[in-house]
Amino acid sequence: MLNNWFENVKWDKLWDATIETIYMTSISVAATFILGLILGLVLYLTSKGNLWENRPINAIFSGIVNVFRSVPFIILIVLLIPFTRVIVGSMLGANAALPALIIGAAPFYARMVEIALREIDKGVIEASQSMGATNWQIIYKVLIPESLPALISGITVTAIALVSYTAMAGVIGAGGLGHFAYLEGFQRNRTEVTLVATIAILVIVFIIQWIGDFLTYKTDKR
Repeated sequence: MLNNWFENVKWDKLWDATIETIYMTSISVAATFILGLILGLVLYLTSKGNLWENRPINAIFSGIVNVFRSVPFIILIVLLIPFTRVIVGSMLGANAALPALIIGAAPFYARMVEIALREIDKGVIEASQSMGATNWQIIYKVLIPESLPALISGITVTAIALVSYTAMAGVIGAGGLGHFAYLEGFQRNRTEVTLVATIAILVIVFIIQWIGDFLTYKTDKR
């Protein structure tokens, strides 16, 4: 029946493109969470009045985050072509999109991590210090647990942004639903193909949002 409604849609290619999009999103979200969390912690801890206060280090990391966060993703992909070729060996395929996806999203998430950490009550940190907790203990027993709902909410927003990034990367040959919609739909003037690819992307986004909301609710102690 679907073939009668969308006779120009190649369902096997749509499925392959969907798997590629899920693959790119999953790997880049995992790497972005780790790298963004580290960057966010550095930004927070080295800022004024915090555990590792260091203005020069904070200024350097803040500048790096601001630069990469400000560059439009499609331009970032082009700028990273030489780097991607060295790392992956090609500019085509799902793996080739990963460096740009991670470098583009990690600074964005780092700022969200920093904001989440700033929302923590200073009294909780001071109480931990008065009980003799080391800086590392404060980080993984106080800062991260206390900010976990906001961290999960932030990575959910970032993951949804990464889905749209994969669609943009697909236009220049990275694969996935963006590539499928552009190559099979737009270039061949098949509106129904573009529509189906868009619906597939929306389904992925809705699933990510549901998972993120569920985990945020489960970890929120308030």
